[in-house]
Amino acid sequence: MIPPGKPIVQISLDVTTMEEALDMAHKAVRAGVQWLEAGTPLILSQGLGAVRALREAFPHTTIVADTKIMDGGYLEAEMAALAGADYVVVMGRAHEATIRQVVRAGRTYGIGVMVDDLATEDKPQACKRFEELGADIIIHHVGYDERRDPGVIAQHGGTPPRPSDDIDEILAAVSVPVQAVGGLSVEEAIELVRRGLRFLVLGAPLVIDSSSFRSAPGDVEGVLREIMAKLESIQEANES
Repeated sequence: MIPPGKPIVQISLDVTTMEEALDMAHKAVRAGVQWLEAGTPLILSQGLGAVRALREAFPHTTIVADTKIMDGGYLEAEMAALAGADYVVVMGRAHEATIRQVVRAGRTYGIGVMVDDLATEDKPQACKRFEELGADIIIHHVGYDERRDPGVIAQHGGTPPRPSDDIDEILAAVSVPVQAVGGLSVEEAIELVRRGLRFLVLGAPLVIDSSSFRSAPGDVEGVLREIMAKLESIQEANES
């Protein structure tokens, strides 16, 4: 499922209608984005029918179901698999029994399991444990509320927490692939790839509006093309 070589870019379709999700997905694929994520807002609004619709429209594209599973791990992962997902997401803050059940379902149905480290303590150690439990990919996630909360920002020295803050320690702690997600700018996305990350998730504010579950204003496809071109340049430089 994971091709070798160049960075993998995933777009979070964190919108609430299939019309908007499919429009964004087509723009993303045209721009060169490799993976599509049925975002949590989309699944909450449209159910797993959103995954089915994306699978029908993009039969050969990797589709991630951001289900954020907290319990009922096997059954919920099974539902996502039967809807056509290639990957399903379980929260690292869930009980380990739930993570094990999601992994069991993933092995049964041939789909990958992503474990999300949102709000976990000692993230490098937490991610190491997720790998031991069977995670195929770890999502290093600084949440929407977390990076906007005044109290969190004050505790963080006056600047919002970023995925880049502890990515080096996480990459050193695990051998499975790691994604980074959480308000990435173009510059931060490029920097993370230079630091060894192969998986990026693009959402707010680049392609999703910062204050609503809608696509960002402006030329979303153009922004994605710019990012993909810069990543291609980095890959060519690394190979030369």
